[in-house]
Amino acid sequence: MLGFSILAALIVAGPLRAESPPEQQVRDAIKSPDLTVVHLWAPWCSNCQAELKSGGWLKMAKENPKTKFIFVSVWNNGNDGRAMLEKFGLNNQANVTVTADPGPRTGDSKIKQFAGLPLSWIPTTWVYKGGDLRYALNYGEVRFPVLEQFLSDSESEWSHKGEPKLEE
Repeated sequence: MLGFSILAALIVAGPLRAESPPEQQVRDAIKSPDLTVVHLWAPWCSNCQAELKSGGWLKMAKENPKTKFIFVSVWNNGNDGRAMLEKFGLNNQANVTVTADPGPRTGDSKIKQFAGLPLSWIPTTWVYKGGDLRYALNYGEVRFPVLEQFLSDSESEWSHKGEPKLEE
């Protein structure tokens, strides 16, 4: 009976997928006490291109030198898009890492999650601090003033100590 229960759980959970080296690289990086921004993108994606053309990513990297930015090209057949990032000055920033998921761009084997989080659209941008996910922008272009606010909020040490409690 126990064997049947385990088999049933595996069937319900769906196919198991081993983490790719870029996923492990991201998991290791986000453990840092510093801020880490993980940006899932692809060079062929028009929304991703618009973010680069605006200069927002380069400005973010330059104005936040203590923050690590990891550009992970996904759904791009293993191509890391480094040439496009270089065109927009990102490849030369000390706090920018470029990598790629090796998976295919289309089909049933296209990844639907990365580093344990769902991936259904690009660009997708996640902000981590000390291993904790602070913000997730999962559907579309980043508005850089909003991302800057998220970075600022992630650095603050706010609490609700001393505030009045809601009455139940």
